[in-house]
Amino acid sequence: MQRIFMLFLVLITYIGKAQESTASKNVAAFTIEAPQLKTSKKIWIYLPQNYSTESKKRYSVVYMQDAQNLFDAKTSYSGEWNVDEKLDSLKAPVIVVGIEHGNDKRIAELTPFKNEKYGDGNADNYLEFIVQTLKPYVDKNYRTKTKAKNTTIMGSSLGGLVSFYGALKYPDVFGKAGVFSPSFWFSNEIYAFAEKQSKVKTKIYFLCGDKESGDMVKDLHRMERLLDTKRCYCLHLTKSKIVKGGEHNEKLWRDEFVKAILWLGY
Repeated sequence: MQRIFMLFLVLITYIGKAQESTASKNVAAFTIEAPQLKTSKKIWIYLPQNYSTESKKRYSVVYMQDAQNLFDAKTSYSGEWNVDEKLDSLKAPVIVVGIEHGNDKRIAELTPFKNEKYGDGNADNYLEFIVQTLKPYVDKNYRTKTKAKNTTIMGSSLGGLVSFYGALKYPDVFGKAGVFSPSFWFSNEIYAFAEKQSKVKTKIYFLCGDKESGDMVKDLHRMERLLDTKRCYCLHLTKSKIVKGGEHNEKLWRDEFVKAILWLGY
């Protein structure tokens, strides 16, 4: 798994391909200061097709990691998720806020615990930026539904890890989570953290492929079983999908994005 992870890291931090942008007209970007990270962050934001014509309607919000790979083939390393086109086709009443990864700071930002080989995590500060700085800005400047039941956090790989951690750490902020190919292998402390939660009410969509690594499916099922001890299975708050032949790449996440969005209630 570590070998796949390092290859993915090298590729995901490569941007600036010589090609035309594929982002739709419904996608814009802005830069915001991130004092918790001592830097600034480029944020991509997708607005629904009818956002400008429905001046009073408010929308649920999905906060997504690795924005470079969500909307635009020009900034992605091996194809985008096509988030904007897919949501346009669904006419989904949702705003997507994509947070660019920090390139060489990506591991630190998206990992909550230490790994002896890859270093310390800085996810607590990253999530504080989202919760204390970014979300208030978005809620002030866009017509959002601000409650946890209308707020999702989503990502893949390390982005899946930090999304899961963030959903459990901030249950009053994120009521839903899309957790794709999560890097639970990075530290066993993620299981201890989940075990400490007295109750988990978050609606979670787990996804991975059976060709990602030897441990991916096992790790995902381990976490799913742990969550089952924190809530009644009858509530159907967890969905776990294993894609036959699915690999650790943008294609898997792109192909399954719509199914996750629909299951999460959009």
